[in-house]
Amino acid sequence: MRSSIRIASGQGFWGDLLTAPRAQVSGGPIDYLVMDYLAEVTMSIMQKQKNKDARAGYAKDLVTLMRDILPDCVEKNIRIITNGGGVNPLSCSDAIIEVARSLGLRSLRIGVVLGDDLLGSIDELSAAGHSLRNMETGESLSSVRNRLQSANAYFGAAPIVEALRQGAQIIITGRTTDTGLTLAPMMYEFGWKDDDWDKLAAGTVAGHILECGGQASGGNFMADWKSVPNLAHIGFPIAEAYPDGDIVLTKHETLGGMVTLETVKEQLLYEIGNPQEYITPDCVADFTTIRLVQEGPNRVRMTGVKGKPATEFYKVSMSYLDGYTSFGTLTYSWPEALEKARMADDILRTRLNDLGLEFEEIRTEYLGVNSSHGPLAPPAHDPNEVVLRVGVRSQDKDAVERFGKELAPLILTGPPSVTGFAGGRPHPSEVISYWPALIAKSAVKPEVVLRVL
Repeated sequence: MRSSIRIASGQGFWGDLLTAPRAQVSGGPIDYLVMDYLAEVTMSIMQKQKNKDARAGYAKDLVTLMRDILPDCVEKNIRIITNGGGVNPLSCSDAIIEVARSLGLRSLRIGVVLGDDLLGSIDELSAAGHSLRNMETGESLSSVRNRLQSANAYFGAAPIVEALRQGAQIIITGRTTDTGLTLAPMMYEFGWKDDDWDKLAAGTVAGHILECGGQASGGNFMADWKSVPNLAHIGFPIAEAYPDGDIVLTKHETLGGMVTLETVKEQLLYEIGNPQEYITPDCVADFTTIRLVQEGPNRVRMTGVKGKPATEFYKVSMSYLDGYTSFGTLTYSWPEALEKARMADDILRTRLNDLGLEFEEIRTEYLGVNSSHGPLAPPAHDPNEVVLRVGVRSQDKDAVERFGKELAPLILTGPPSVTGFAGGRPHPSEVISYWPALIAKSAVKPEVVLRVL
């Protein structure tokens, strides 16, 4: 058993800082690089890509990244774990194998985790008695069945651990929990059992801290953002894990940012409901038991985390088509910019009403005045400029499209001194809504495929 391991966060979402993984690999010693690419809406985007091209449906940024860092990772024996496989982890592994071959690498072992994609088996699962009701509203899945875009079970650390046991140097998964990416190396390296709830909870909390990348090391830091050094070259967080379940949160000293009690605590509060029941497929972690100590510069030690047994269910993240939306903007300049923008909004709404168009929602924002704080914003005093932003939503695509055609006429048939209309008429975009559900773990089986170059 190793005395400790260093697990580095490389991405917090699909679209995160492209240079962060390279900085983690080059900036100092690490044993694992974990990269989280997925959010609920990301799965639906990837599924649409796969519907158009059977070879697509994964984070293509990941393949470009591999061309850069893979030789160093192989040389330094850094294992890579990522859920960037999206809805097509096999095709993602194909692309990485091509990159490895082009780089002249040999004997590379890639573990691929499959089984989370349930879209093709929804009817079979429903017939077997798995209702997949909306876990928040209780609504029957039948109400949106014909509009489903994606359906994925959230796997935890277990299949990743199995891939590590099979010798995988790179592990590509689909919809794996953000926390499972970090927990798995600890389970594998330290031999933690799948019912050692306190240790699993500690690894899970560490995964929660790492899952948003630089947010735990000074990025998006509310308490004292001006104090964060060298944000331009921020170092993403690293979990230095020990067999007893202690975790030290740190970063490479060669990089910017900072790891303090405050930055870690802010990240701990991210997306937390009941702090005593942070539910994952691996365990239920009690965040009220976490103890943090600043033991040195950029070193926060976490101890005392308690956990409880995992539930019998996987969470299932589904998305479905829920109408159309469109947004448009116009900029009004001083003097009386806000008054002009408000009159333009009133004219637009009147014309839409005259046309008999009905929308589920019409939303108006005045950027620079109240778009962030709404009615809580203090009164504006004759601002230099105001951006009028109007959006509509409807199940009727034609109505949404007509809205886009009514915006431009305001330029010459509304208040004066308007500018900023560029890019042509706004067009309808599909609205993808979220459907959370639960399914018995016994109904879904993860599968690990080992591919050897």
